[in-house]
Amino acid sequence: MRTSDFTFELPEELIAQHPPAARSDARLLHLGSGGRTAHLGFPDLASLLRPGDLLVRNVTRVIPARVPARKEVGGGRVEVFVLPEDEGPGGLLRALTRPALRPGVRLLAGEGGSVCLEVGADLGEGQRQIRIISGATGILDLAEQVGRTPLPPYIRRDLEGSEGPDGRDRERYQTVYARFPGSVAAPTAGLHFEPGMFGRLRASGIGIVDLVLHVGYGTFAPVRVEDPRDHELTAERFFVPDATRRAVLTQLAEGRRVVAVGTTTVRVLETPGVLESDGIAGSTSLLILPGHRFRVVSAMLTNFHLPGSSLLMLVAALGGTETVLAAYREAVRQRYRFYSYGDAMFVEGAPTIRDP
Repeated sequence: MRTSDFTFELPEELIAQHPPAARSDARLLHLGSGGRTAHLGFPDLASLLRPGDLLVRNVTRVIPARVPARKEVGGGRVEVFVLPEDEGPGGLLRALTRPALRPGVRLLAGEGGSVCLEVGADLGEGQRQIRIISGATGILDLAEQVGRTPLPPYIRRDLEGSEGPDGRDRERYQTVYARFPGSVAAPTAGLHFEPGMFGRLRASGIGIVDLVLHVGYGTFAPVRVEDPRDHELTAERFFVPDATRRAVLTQLAEGRRVVAVGTTTVRVLETPGVLESDGIAGSTSLLILPGHRFRVVSAMLTNFHLPGSSLLMLVAALGGTETVLAAYREAVRQRYRFYSYGDAMFVEGAPTIRDP
């Protein structure tokens, strides 16, 4: 298995730069367990789910993690990308800065420089320690006051006005069921759901439960090694409520499907030991590659992912590498929209394997 095995040709114009007019306007490619594909609309997801299925969502909320600032001396423009998983005492936080800055540089953010920050130690891999000097009480307060939506780097349109009068990105780069702030990237598979869809699914016999995984900056990290087994994922924090754990265990005991909304949900549910304790909180750096024995998830809803990415490898683990790549090539031919604001895919895998 090589990282280069997970590549495909994607015309740049198929990378979605804007969300569709309505969330559910997305297309849906159905990849069945036998490898057959069907081209549907997202509302058709209801016809692919079975009465008795359990749908599991990630209810994390994206914070406005991109903080535009300027140097206190000289006024040069700087972007501070805050990383909420590493907040320390006394206003200390971890962030990426563009450009790189030396320790001691002070930054002003917000209208009239209402927030003052100071650059601290170089933490490696482009990260800097940042201290909040004044104007904000912590990462979430800082982000909500002066931050912008952390759209991924492949969205290359002019973002200066993205937090303007309509605030469209702040609303649309967020699931309608987002509750707990802490992510710097959206669990994008859930972006297609309209609020009323869940009531209709419940009425048709679909169970719906929630968990939390706060998506970290590592979600953007490319796989730079030729053997993907040597790739290391940055740990991300999660929480699985006891009601969710019990519902999943009941589902598995009765031989019914657990359907994950997104790769983040898959990674939590497949993390060893996650269903063994009540209300478990922790972190996971689980890397799921082809050959993984799925013990919980039977099917998943996902978006289309970058070539050579760990997310594409996870989808290939569930649907089969050649089958998934063939479906991706078909999606390109059919002019699907790719990545965060793009279209969706419903992947059905082989039955889960439960250890005795």
